[in-house]
Amino acid sequence: MDYSSEEDSDISESEIYDYSEKPYELLRAGKYKVKNLNGTLRCPYCAGKKKQDYKYKDLLQHASGVGKGSANRSAKQKANHLALAKYLETDLANEAEPIQNPTLPQAVNQPSQQEDIYYVWPWTGIIVNIKGKSIDSRYWLKEFAQFRPNDFHIFMKDGDMTAEAVIEFNKDWNGFINASEFEKSFETARHGKKDWSSRKLEADSNIYGWVAREDDYNCGGPIGEYLRNKGTLRTVSDIVQEACENRNSIVTNLTKEIEITNENLDKMQSKFNEKTMSLSRMLEEKDKLHNAFEEGLYAFDL
Repeated sequence: MDYSSEEDSDISESEIYDYSEKPYELLRAGKYKVKNLNGTLRCPYCAGKKKQDYKYKDLLQHASGVGKGSANRSAKQKANHLALAKYLETDLANEAEPIQNPTLPQAVNQPSQQEDIYYVWPWTGIIVNIKGKSIDSRYWLKEFAQFRPNDFHIFMKDGDMTAEAVIEFNKDWNGFINASEFEKSFETARHGKKDWSSRKLEADSNIYGWVAREDDYNCGGPIGEYLRNKGTLRTVSDIVQEACENRNSIVTNLTKEIEITNENLDKMQSKFNEKTMSLSRMLEEKDKLHNAFEEGLYAFDL
């Protein structure tokens, strides 16, 4: 059964919410058809409309929109649609589509996976087996520019044409992501740390690279010495905790500054009020003196 809002005389805008109780009770009693046979929903107050296969959220949006803000609908139509919205939310809530929890993208090497691993910080990469290639740091900074390195240092082995190097990244979380991507590029090409350790062909001319960790920090040679002089060992969770503490400290300091500023503004407002009152009293005294002077002149004339 469909309902036409033109069957009865219209109501005033002030009566919309009160009137909506009547069609709501009729909806609950099953007087108007809301559910279609195919499981979709329909609006019994818009029978002439072509669209009569709403999803729950779409019909609720339609009913709420007409009921609360449609300028081209009568007050009775608004009341009917408010009743429909209430009916959907109260009596047909089980028809609502389940909310899908969005799948959050995994960042590269999330802390939860590596929070107990000790890295050299600031984040540092290691490159070994540099043979027959440029030893100019600018060349290598350009070569790995996609990972946004800060600096590059090359170490030549005495009496050998093979060189090693370290590549430095930013200290922040973006620096860690760039360093991880740097390491991943070598692992994908099978030129990571494990590949270097298990290599059998000494004549291999490929370079190998990885992110410096605790064992690299404690190793001998120029790279180990450099890492111990320039960096420290820290876990990712340490860095995250420190960042949180710094952020909280900044918020606390800003809060204190705001409180001090508000106190100063209150004092300034109080002084302003005192000056205003003092000025008002002076003007009042001036007016009294002026009036007294005028009255004295008038009496003298008489």
